[in-house]
Parts: sequence; structure tokens; C-alpha cells
Amino acid sequence: MARKASRAEGDSALAHPEDRRDAARRARAELRFDEQAMLGPLFGQFDANLVQIENRLGVFIAARGDRVVIEGTEDEVARARQVLVAMHEKLQAGGELDSGAIEAMIAMSNEPMLDGIITGEAKGPPIMIRTRRKTISPRSAMQADYMRQLASRDIIFALGPAGTGKTYLAVAQAVSQLITGSVQRLILSRPAVEAGERLGFLPGDMKEKVDPYLRPLYDALYDCMPPEQVDRRIASGEIEIAPIAFMRGRTLADAFVILDEAQNTTREQMKMFLTRFGQNSRMVVCGDPRQVDIPGGMGHSGLADAVARLEGVDGIGITRFTTADVVRHPIVGRIVEAYEGPNA
Repeated sequence: MARKASRAEGDSALAHPEDRRDAARRARAELRFDEQAMLGPLFGQFDANLVQIENRLGVFIAARGDRVVIEGTEDEVARARQVLVAMHEKLQAGGELDSGAIEAMIAMSNEPMLDGIITGEAKGPPIMIRTRRKTISPRSAMQADYMRQLASRDIIFALGPAGTGKTYLAVAQAVSQLITGSVQRLILSRPAVEAGERLGFLPGDMKEKVDPYLRPLYDALYDCMPPEQVDRRIASGEIEIAPIAFMRGRTLADAFVILDEAQNTTREQMKMFLTRFGQNSRMVVCGDPRQVDIPGGMGHSGLADAVARLEGVDGIGITRFTTADVVRHPIVGRIVEAYEGPNA
């Protein structure tokens, strides 16, 4: 149910819109928020945050002062109320709201664990990752499960489409553990495989040749740490970013090790990489099994082979994301779904 992004209705906005739905199916909820200073960021500029909830959940929301009235079907009203309460509690905890965070809360409003994720009222401590630049909370139920595994398992496989936070959350957890001293090194790796293009000869030294393949890992690092700290730790060797071929013959102890785009490894490369695991280390293997760029396709992917062999092995966790877990712009999830649906 689309709403215009302007709220000039005044008091009449609180009146029941008789022509909207069958009254027998309607419900109504009222919320009051005490902290006047939070109403601006809660509602958004020109009430844009409320409009986003209306458009996504098909409810009618009217705000006047500290009072918010929600109208719609029972399920829709309950979800909208839950999202507004979660938004308010996030602001109270010192967090920030943007359209992506609100979209994630809306998507998670069908999950019984939403309140626990946002407020920490579920059993155990709240699920979050603290880095130098931000505190990261899960944006989907599957992300919450993944973040638990990142904090507890020795080796974690994260499978699923682009935009689900597989690599980003792994890098954030690695940065957090490096900052606290839980590990001494952070090692990020990818196979240097061309994604469909033929790039030909690349000029420069070895670092300049492989950096284009590793750029997404740099981007995630810079989002979690100040750039000067990233550069200093890379120069000192605390952070290492290298192609998977550079891992051969090494034992990676006291390290948080991440392999990205793992679907483009061969079976031999994957075995070599996994057997680098050393004492006091954690290893995360991220990839999308449906985006294989190596010759031979999916049947030759070391990621699929490793998951088939290792699922159920003690100390190994596997998280499988779907298009429902995409936390980029909502259209990304729809694009992925269109490419992987029945007509794919």
C-alpha cells in the first residue's frame, strides 16, 4: 500500500480510513514515545521511516506528537508495532537508523527472535560485533546464527548469494578479535580467478597484479577500521591479504583466516587451504556455490566438495544463506531470486 512521503494531513490523519479495508479484518495499535529528542531520528525526515514501514507492510501509520497510531490487519499491525519498538530501542542503545537497517528489521519482523537480536533480551548476551568504527548487529535471523558460529566454531563455511553479509561479517569478527588480542594475525585470501572476463597481462609488481582481485576484502577492512590503522597493520604483517596460492606450505597459527570466493577453488586448493589450520586459529570459508567461474563449473568446485565431506564434523559450522537474507538494497534480493528461480 503506497503512501506519499509527505504528512500534511494534520489531526485527520488519525481518523479511520473507511475505504481502505474491510473493517472486520482491521486492527489498531497505539504507541507513545517519551523521549522527544528521539522522535526526529525515529520518524525520519518528513516521516520517511514511517512511510517505509507503511509501504512494506501495507499498514496506515499516523504520527502526532509522541503518539503513533497503526492501522491494518492484525498481523500487519503487530509487525509494524514490533519494528517501531525495535527502531526505538536501537536509538536508545546509541545506534543509528538508515533505510537498510529499517528494511532488515522489517524483514526480520516475522522472526520470533527479533526482540532478542535488537535488545539482547533473549537468553545469553546480545549478538553483536564491535570494531573500531562501528558495532554490528545481525540484520537477519540467519546472520544471527552465523555470528554465533563466528564466535564459537573453529572452521565455518558460509554459503549463499551476494549481499548476505558472508564476507563482511567474517572480516568484522576478525577485526574484533585482532583488536582484543584473541588472535595475532588476520589473513584474508581469495583465488585469483577472472569472473568471466579475460584481463590479459596486468602491469606492476605482484601486489599490484593481485590487488584488483582482493579489493572487496580491503573495502570490508576499511569499513571496520580507520584506514591508517589498516595500512599500518598491513605494513607490519598483522594483516595479510594474498591469493590462495600464497598459503601453500604454511601453518596459520594464532590467526583469523578468511577465504573469500571459495567456490572458485579447486578440490586440491581447498584441501591445501583447510590443512593450513593451526593452533589458536579460526577459519572462515565464504562462497556462493552457484557462481563458479573455474573451468568445469560446479562439479569441479572445491567448496562444494569440502562441504559434502565435512558437514557434521565436530568443530565445523555451516551457514546457508538464501535470497531472503540479502541485506543490500531490496532489489538485490529480487535480482538474485530472478536469476536463481525456476526460469534460471
